[in-house]
Amino acid sequence: EPPDTPKDFSCQTQDMKRITCTWREVETYLYGENSPQYTLSKTSSQKTALCEASCSKQCSCSWDIGQQWIWNVTVTVENRLGKETATDVFDVKHRMYPTAPFQVWEDCTDTEITLHWNYENNEIELFCQTELLQRGGKVELHNGSVPDSKRVTVRGLPPHTEYRARVRCGAAKHFWRWSEWSQTLTLRTKEGTPSGKLDIWREITPVLGGRNVTLFWKQTPSFQANGEIISYEVTWAKIEDGSKPESISFSSDNNSTRIFIDNYSYRISIMAKNSVNFSLPSVLIISRATDNSRNIFSTEDLKEGQVNGTDGGIFISWEPRSVYDSYIIDWCNFPRLQPCDLQWKRFGSNISSAVISSAAFVPGVRYKFCIYGSVANRASLLEKKIGYLRELPPYLDPIVRNVDLTYNSVTLSWDSYVTNESERGFVRGYHVYVSPIQGNCNLKGSKKHILSDESELCKYTIENPEEKRYTVKHLMPNTKYKIVVKAFTGGGETTIVNFRYIDTPYNSNMLYYVFLIMIVPTLVAAICHWKMKWVKECCCPVIPSPNKSKVLSFKEFKTDSEKVLKINDCLPDVLAVDSNAEAQKL
Repeated sequence: EPPDTPKDFSCQTQDMKRITCTWREVETYLYGENSPQYTLSKTSSQKTALCEASCSKQCSCSWDIGQQWIWNVTVTVENRLGKETATDVFDVKHRMYPTAPFQVWEDCTDTEITLHWNYENNEIELFCQTELLQRGGKVELHNGSVPDSKRVTVRGLPPHTEYRARVRCGAAKHFWRWSEWSQTLTLRTKEGTPSGKLDIWREITPVLGGRNVTLFWKQTPSFQANGEIISYEVTWAKIEDGSKPESISFSSDNNSTRIFIDNYSYRISIMAKNSVNFSLPSVLIISRATDNSRNIFSTEDLKEGQVNGTDGGIFISWEPRSVYDSYIIDWCNFPRLQPCDLQWKRFGSNISSAVISSAAFVPGVRYKFCIYGSVANRASLLEKKIGYLRELPPYLDPIVRNVDLTYNSVTLSWDSYVTNESERGFVRGYHVYVSPIQGNCNLKGSKKHILSDESELCKYTIENPEEKRYTVKHLMPNTKYKIVVKAFTGGGETTIVNFRYIDTPYNSNMLYYVFLIMIVPTLVAAICHWKMKWVKECCCPVIPSPNKSKVLSFKEFKTDSEKVLKINDCLPDVLAVDSNAEAQKL
C-alpha cells in the first residue's frame, strides 16, 4: 500500500538546545528496500534533511536549535507506491517538555509534608505538581503555589500515615506538557496526640466484701490513635470520700483487666497513650452496691424475652426511656466458654431496635443479650433477651415415665423438658405420633404424617411446652400400636428413630354383654329343663287358676282384691261343678 499521512506528528524540547520531533510509524506491508523512508526537513527546503529518523513503532528525529526559535518543519514518508507529508509549525519556547525532577526528599511533621527536589535545567522557570498516594489507594494532587520554588508543602494530613509521593513539572510560561514523574518516595507523617476516646465497658460480679469489675476497652472508628499505642492507663477512685486514685498501666496488646472495689461508688477512667501523649479519658461510674442492687445483683425478676434471628444477625428491640442519653447492648460471642469474649455496642437515645451481628454467631447456640440505659456515664440494666441466630431441633426426646392404657385410649406422661442454655432452640411444644403395627392410622382428631419410608402415622400437636400429659383416644381394643413423643423447636424436630410399643387390652364391657347374651339364657334354659314339671304346672296348668289368668288381670274383672269372671263374658265348652259348696257360692 502507499503510505498514509504520519500520525501524531509533534516537536518539543527538554533543554532549549535541541529539538526532538516524533510521529507514529506507518504500515505499508512493504519491507526491505521497498519499506517506507522518512525525511524531516524545513518546509521551505525539503531537499535538505534536518536529521536522520529512527523508528521502532514510534519514530523520532532530533537536531540542534541554534539561534532559530520559530520552526516550520515537514516529515515526508514515501515508498514506491506513493508519498505523504505532515507539517508542524511551532515556537520552541512554547514546546518545553522538562526532564523529570530528581533528588526528591521530604520534611515531615504530624500533619504536614514538605517535598524538595532538583531538576537539570535551572534556567527554565517550572511549575510542579505533587501526587500523594495513601495505602488505601486514595490519590491527592497538590500544585505548587510558587513557580520555580523546587518544593511544595501539603498540610492537613492525618498523623502517622504512610504515603507514596512523586513530583512532575511543566513550564510555568507557555505550558506544553508535564514531565515524566520522579522516582516514588515512601514517607510517613509523624505521630500526634490521640484524638477521640476509647469505647469502654464493664462486667460486675459481686464477691465477699465488694465487687470484681472486669473492664474492657476498644478503639472505635471515631478514635484515632495517631501513632502506635504503647500502653493503656486505667484509673479508679472512690467518689464519696475523694480518696487518692489508684492506677495501673497495661501494654498495648491488652484490652481488658479486672479490679476489685468495695460497695461504694467509683469513678473509672481509661486512656490510651502513644509516644506523644494520652488520649482523652473515657469514664464509667459504678454506683453503690445498695443503689445498684436492682441493676446488678437482683436481676432474676427481669424476665428474659425471646428474640429471633434474621439473615444478618439477631434482631433486638427494647422499650425506650426518655431519661437515658444512650443505650448499650452486651453479649458473649462464645457463651459456652470462659472467658466468653464479651462484646458490646452503643446506640443513641433515639434508637430502640438493632440487629446484632457477629462472625462468631452460629446456629443452635443460645445467646444472651443485656440492654442497659446510660446517663451521665452510669449504666442501669433495663431488659434481658435470649435468642438464636437460627434454631435447630432439640438434642433429646422427652422421657415418657408413665403409660396408662384402656381398651380404647392411652395416656402418656413425661418429665418436664430441660430448657437450659445448652438447648439448641426454644421448645415450642410436643408432637405425639401413633400408628398400629398392622395397617394405616386414621384416628379421629389426628393429622397424617408420612415418614421417609412412606409409612403413615397419626400426629397430634401440643402447642404448650409446659404440658406433660396427653391422652390419645379412639384406639382399637386388643391391638398393638407404636407410639413416640417428640419435642419441637423453631428449627423443627429430630428424625423419628425409636418407637415405644403398647398393646391395648380387651374391652371388659363387651365381655359383660357377651355374658348376658350367651350365659344367662343358657342358664335359664338349663333350669327350665331341670324343673320342667314345675314350670309346666306354673305356666301351663291343665286347669288354669283364675288368679293366674291374664284375662282376669284387667281392672274391670277386679272386685276389691278378688278376680271375678262373669259367665256372660265367656262361652265355656263344658261346665263342670267340682264341689257343691263351691257351686253354692257361684
